[in-house]
Amino acid sequence: MPNPHLPTALLASALLFALAPALSAQPALSSTPAKPRSMQQIIDESKPPDWRRIDPANTLVMELDAGRVVIELAPQIAPQHAENIRTLAREGFWNGLSINRSQDNFVVQWGDPAEDESKRKPLGSAKTKLPAEFERVRAKDAAFDVLPDADGWAPQVGFVEGFPAGRDPANGATWLAHCYGMVGAGRDIAADSSTGAELYVVTGQSPRQLDRNITTVGRVVEGIELLSTMPRGTGPLGFYEKREQRTPIRAIRLASELPERERPALEAMRTDTAAFTELVEARRNRRDDFYKRPAGHIDLCNVPLPVRVADAKTKGAK
Repeated sequence: MPNPHLPTALLASALLFALAPALSAQPALSSTPAKPRSMQQIIDESKPPDWRRIDPANTLVMELDAGRVVIELAPQIAPQHAENIRTLAREGFWNGLSINRSQDNFVVQWGDPAEDESKRKPLGSAKTKLPAEFERVRAKDAAFDVLPDADGWAPQVGFVEGFPAGRDPANGATWLAHCYGMVGAGRDIAADSSTGAELYVVTGQSPRQLDRNITTVGRVVEGIELLSTMPRGTGPLGFYEKREQRTPIRAIRLASELPERERPALEAMRTDTAAFTELVEARRNRRDDFYKRPAGHIDLCNVPLPVRVADAKTKGAK
């Protein structure tokens, strides 16, 4: 029991001396903050709820001699074009046609190369007239995963169900952005002159000036390297001038129409999760040893959108 006659200062000293062994046994607190996880660590350590299965009913599989290209459609923004494209795929419209354009640092395009409209392959039961679907007016509170940085092409940018997009918060108008790997429907001068029969994929620096001027219908999720490395076309705008320069398309089919064993079992990282938010921050402020000054900013089209082969346990999940 403490002696009540000891001065307060001496009492405090005695107590500290008695507690010294216990205090020294405590681990020292580190003054160095934990190093943030890299993008690859975030992906490797992610959980099943951080991913979504890519719907086979909205997936195109393009078969080339060099391999296959897989395209995820975006019916949430361009529903009528998506439906027309699904019809064209079911009826084998592109089978035997070709990739007929590769413009350096811009796009690769495929479809019917016939310049005479009367000689072009008929669209079968697909519609020959569609409205322009440059954007879709959505409710202001509709799901939109906002990117924190300013953008020169839209009042607000982010992601709609995994697709890079711009949005006008004033009216909820939302449109897909022309980022690398995005797929659009080629058209003539008239805004409503696209049917989805002529498609292109962005293979160069993002031509964001095309946003809200062309109907964007989806994005390549596998095999983009088969398209982006194609030789540049020798004609104006990168069109191939000779038949032998074109790359034949064996087939373009819906994944849901393929036998189960042939379907691409892919899943994309969801953009509405804490893991994706951390991934974006890891790219906005690179802190690995190579980078000496983090940027503190990222462009919409530079945000990675990871895709992976689905784990055997989750192949049947939606």
